[in-house]
Amino acid sequence: MAIWDKLKTELDRAGKAAQNALDEGKVRLEAFRTRQLADKAVQALGYAVYRAKQSGSELDAETSARLLATLTTHEAEAARLEQQLHDIGASRPDAPSAEASSAPPPPSSPPPPPSAADAPPAPEAPVI
Repeated sequence: MAIWDKLKTELDRAGKAAQNALDEGKVRLEAFRTRQLADKAVQALGYAVYRAKQSGSELDAETSARLLATLTTHEAEAARLEQQLHDIGASRPDAPSAEASSAPPPPSSPPPPPSAADAPPAPEAPVI
């Protein structure tokens, strides 16, 4: 009977791992969709400001407040979902430690710009 108990234990563990993977996938998808909504809100805000500037006026306060509120809502939801993903990842027994998963720090200074010798030649004007 010990083999059946061991089999049941392993199947339960595999089932929990599969359920956790599904739950994490759902949260990742929801976070991705929320980030897309935030991007659309930023885009709508940018277009509204652009159109107002093109017409020679400023963006009215009501439209600005509405678009900023939408953006803030989506950003807050995305941050909540990303924190939930972080918590899910940290609670997994097979998750790497924070030190192992951290990326190396960025360089302290940006690389120098390419020299003129490295630049491609300027296109020639067509002869008429």
